[in-house]
Amino acid sequence: MSDRRFQQDPGRPCFVISVAASLVQAHPRTLRIYEDEGLLAPARTPTNIRLYSENDIRRILWIRRLTQERGVNLAGVKLLFELEERLGTRLLEALFDEAVARDAAAAMQAEAGEATDDAGTAEATETNGRNPGQAVMSGQPAQRPITRIVATRVTTSRGDSQ
Repeated sequence: MSDRRFQQDPGRPCFVISVAASLVQAHPRTLRIYEDEGLLAPARTPTNIRLYSENDIRRILWIRRLTQERGVNLAGVKLLFELEERLGTRLLEALFDEAVARDAAAAMQAEAGEATDDAGTAEATETNGRNPGQAVMSGQPAQRPITRIVATRVTTSRGDSQ
């Protein structure tokens, strides 16, 4: 029975840094950087070895998804995580699901456009007072602008020499 509880506890730290890095396909140094930036807080053994839980692995995957797929820097990721904690909601999952749905809809529209162009027929377009070169397909949802959060860190030198 204790073996079953072990498998069901995602908060139990059990992965050393090399195993955690291989699970997320990253270098161990990357995980150390995430910890230095305050994005992760792995558990430590009495001999100071880092131990990562399944929750930590999920968090690392979110960090990598945001930085690699969405172009968010580490300071921006930290702000998003802090915002999520303050609001108490799963903000990132909702944003990602919305982005996936938007990408899928765009891909479907592109495929439909190719199919109509190949057949030699085009769907009706309406200009709504725009220039003829800016025609919009009827029934197409309005695109929302992409918002990016960018943060910078300012450091000062403490070594004043006079």
